[in-house]
Parts: sequence; C-alpha cells; structure tokens
Amino acid sequence: MKVAMATGQVIFQRFYYSKSLVRHNMETTAMGCICLACKIEEAPRRIRDVINVFNHIKQVSCQKPIQPVILDQNYVALKNQVIKSERRVLKELGFCVHVKHPHKIIVMYLQVLGYEKNRALMQQCWNYMNDSLRSDVFLRHQPETVACACVYLGARQLQLPLPSSPPWFSLFKVNESAIRDVCRRILRLYYRPRVKPEQLEKKVEELRRQYEEARTKARGGDVDSHTPSPPLPKHHNAWGGFISRSGTHAVPERTKSPRRSKSTSTSPSKGEGAKHNKRKKHASRSRSRSHSHGRSRKPKKAQRRRSGSHKSSRSRYRSHSRSRERDSEKSSKHRSKHRRH
Repeated sequence: MKVAMATGQVIFQRFYYSKSLVRHNMETTAMGCICLACKIEEAPRRIRDVINVFNHIKQVSCQKPIQPVILDQNYVALKNQVIKSERRVLKELGFCVHVKHPHKIIVMYLQVLGYEKNRALMQQCWNYMNDSLRSDVFLRHQPETVACACVYLGARQLQLPLPSSPPWFSLFKVNESAIRDVCRRILRLYYRPRVKPEQLEKKVEELRRQYEEARTKARGGDVDSHTPSPPLPKHHNAWGGFISRSGTHAVPERTKSPRRSKSTSTSPSKGEGAKHNKRKKHASRSRSRSHSHGRSRKPKKAQRRRSGSHKSSRSRYRSHSRSRERDSEKSSKHRSKHRRH
C-alpha cells in the first residue's frame, strides 16, 4: 500500500503540473489519484474506503470530533465526482501512468558505496525520499538523480564521507548541478510555514471567485444562464471566432448580382413568350419520351431473351417428338412387311 501511496502522489503532481488548483478541486482529485494508484499497483481499494480515510484525516487535522461518513445524497455525489476525477486524470496524462520509484535504487547505490549495513543512513535517505514526494522533483529530474540527492543529504546529515576522486555520483551518470537542485527543493519543504486546511480552503475559494469574475469580464459582463444567448455575428465561424478578420484575413463580402429590370424594352412580347413556352413544353415532352423509351428498352430485351429461350426449348421438344413419331412409323412399316413375308 505504501507503493500505491507514492504512485498516487506522483500522479497528483503530474496532473497539477498542467492543470489549475483553482479550477479542479484538490481533495476530489487526490481521491481519484489514490484510487487510480491502487489499481496500478494491484492493491485495489473501494472508493468508500478512500472517502472514509480522507474524512478521518481531515477531522483529525482540524481537531474536530470524529464522525463516520453518512451514506446520503452528498456521499453519492462525492463518489461520482471521484470517479469523474479519475477519468479526467487518465485523459490528461494520456494513460501514461507508469512511475519508477527510486527507493530500490537507493538500496543499490548504498550497496555500491559500501554503506548497505548502515541502517541509520538507509533510514535517513528513505525519509528524504518520502518527503520529496511532496514536491515536483519527480517531474523535473530522473529517479536516479533523486536517489543520488537523497544519499547526498543523508550522508551530509550523518557526516559520513563519500568518495570524491573521482566523484561517486559520476559512477551513476548524474550531474552535480542536478543533485544540488534536487537538494534545494527538498530542503525548502522544511522551511514552509504550516497552513491550516481551513485557511487553504478559503484562499482557494477566493482565487476561484477572482477567476470567475475575470472570466465573466472577458466574456463581456455577467450573463445569466437563463437569458437567451445573443445572436451570432454576420461572419461567424465554427471555431468561436479564433480566425482573424482584419487585414488579409478579412472575409470578402459577396456582391449581389443586379436584378433584371421589368421594363417594356427588355421584356419579350406576348407572341414570342407563347412560342418560347411551346418550345419548352415540346423539349420537356421529348426528354420524357426519351427517358421512358430508354428505361423500357432493358425490360423489352429481357422479355425478348426470355421469349426466345422459351421458343427455342419448345421447338427442340417438337422436333424431338416428330423424330420419335417418324421412327415409330418406320418400325411399324417394317413389322408389317415382315409379317406379309
């Protein structure tokens, strides 16, 4: 379960590396990351258990009386939000949720350096590793770099010497500048002022309110959801107006063709109009006849073929029957002659 906890923390940092803490609820996203990490590390837990644990931790940190979660409509809504947040995390990460933890790498590095039996150094490096999960170190550097930084901090804390000629981290193909950067980011965690959850929630709500106000101003004022939407502009495109309409990108207006005037000079006479109508009717009749004639050709051919085949078979039958009659007549004549003789 500890591996699943570490995986959930890394996934949480990856998600908020590109998303806003104001637009997406931090607590719900953390629950979704834990549920997803439990599935990845093959230690599945129910969503109800995750919600109960988060509720218990929240009550303990706020020093409130511990009460169980009531299975009401709010619980069902929270459960659905956790499921949606898990899907959102998967979609944002592109289903690339593999996490390589440097805990085993630390043990291997200490064995190479000859400190595998020093339990104090092992525990100190392990503590730095667990604390680094609270930062974005795993998003900026490789796991091998983080492991070397934890070994470096643990050895400095316990004042243990490490090989310097050549440097011990060059054996693991890690730069000293990267190790120092990781060490600074881990040590900053211990100088952060402790913030209460209530204050953090108030700050997030204030930032969310400011974000909504700025969003409504950018849209052009506070628009009520029940009011009908304004009509679209004349040259509106399907991309929401992202295409520029100034300069060379301006859409040219369509020039309307001038209508024909109904003056007596251009209008034809009555006799000419009657002749023109007669020609049109005659052309339409001839077209309809040609179409009907063309359509009726195919079935006629088929009928002819069928009738021909039928006649050919009938004539064959008649010729065969006639030949039989002739043979029978010849045989009867031959028999009569034989009897006379």
